[in-house]
Amino acid sequence: MVTPKLAEGLFADEEGACRCAWCQATPVYRSYHDSEWGFPVAEDRRLFEKICLEGFQSGLSWLTILNKREAFRQGFANFEVDKLARFKDKDIERLLGDAGIVRHRGKIISAIHNAARAIELRQEFGSLAAYFWRHEPAAASRPKRITRKALLENTTSPESVALSKDLKKRGWSFVGPTTVYAFMQAMGLVNDHIEGCATRDKVLQARAAFTPPCS
Repeated sequence: MVTPKLAEGLFADEEGACRCAWCQATPVYRSYHDSEWGFPVAEDRRLFEKICLEGFQSGLSWLTILNKREAFRQGFANFEVDKLARFKDKDIERLLGDAGIVRHRGKIISAIHNAARAIELRQEFGSLAAYFWRHEPAAASRPKRITRKALLENTTSPESVALSKDLKKRGWSFVGPTTVYAFMQAMGLVNDHIEGCATRDKVLQARAAFTPPCS
């Protein structure tokens, strides 16, 4: 039997299910791809965690961060902004000694600083979710087909540029347009599963049933 040729950017697992090729490395990565990446999120804690971890990922692979995610959660008060915003110098030094996380002083300080900025956003908009989902791209601005080529050509978007600019104006750090676009991909503000990926339709269904939060 001839195996059908897969579109570029996809792979088939042992049972023939097609997935985006970036998650091929480990079962943990596949599980993240299948159950988290691209599904719409309206929980403030998860949104804040993700934008922090995207900042830590800069210069590294997401798999590296995913493998350290539980250690990050333990070290950073589960990314509860009210707790994290109260971290002091002793907490920074503790985190710099934690081999389970990425020990980058600037990024650690940034996460603590951004927690305080997140509280300000929550006060203004009611929730982080209401703020972030204001920047969901319009369908007309998206590529007509999500292919590997389209993703390589679109590592940012006008919306991620605008969101990055607004966050920086509000005092956030480590939130460049590429980092913000990766956050949007992961949290479901866009569906960038490649055409032919088995999870793409599941994400489409989840997005159709999702009501974006508003202020």
